[in-house]
Amino acid sequence: MKSGYKESNPKDRCGFVKAAFSVIPWTVIAELGLAMLEGALKYGRHNYRKAGVRASIYYDALNRHMGAWWEGEDIDPESGVSHVIKAMACLTVLRDSAIRGNWVDDRPPKAPEGWLKDINQKTKELLEKYPNPEFPYTELDLYEEQRNVSN
Repeated sequence: MKSGYKESNPKDRCGFVKAAFSVIPWTVIAELGLAMLEGALKYGRHNYRKAGVRASIYYDALNRHMGAWWEGEDIDPESGVSHVIKAMACLTVLRDSAIRGNWVDDRPPKAPEGWLKDINQKTKELLEKYPNPEFPYTELDLYEEQRNVSN
C-alpha cells in the first residue's frame, strides 16, 4: 500500500484525499449530539441557523463550561452532560454560524499581530530562568511523593 490507499481499488485513490470522517471518535460525536439535542429541546432545533448568533454569547458559555470543568466539575448539573461536550456544542454552533455568515462578530478590536508569540517567548524565558520549578499541586497525587522527598 503506497500513500495510504490500495492501488488496485480506484475508489481508494479518490476517497483517500477527501474529508476524513474515520478519524473522529463516534463516542464523542454521540455525546455532542446529546448536548445539541438539549439545545434543540430548549431553544428549537437549528434555531441558531435561522436566527444567527452573537459571538460573545457563545464565547461566554464556552468559558463558563470550561471554567467549571477546570475547577473540577466534570458534569453540568443542569443537563447531566459533560462540561467539555457542552463547550464543544458552543463551538459547534459558533463555527456553523461563522461558516453560514449569520453571526454577529462582536469580539473586541483585534490584538496586535504577534502578541501570542511574544507571550510564548516570555514563557520560554521564565522556564529557562527556573529550570527546577516546584512541583505543582494538583488532584493527581503523582508529585506528592516527590514533594515530600524535597521537603
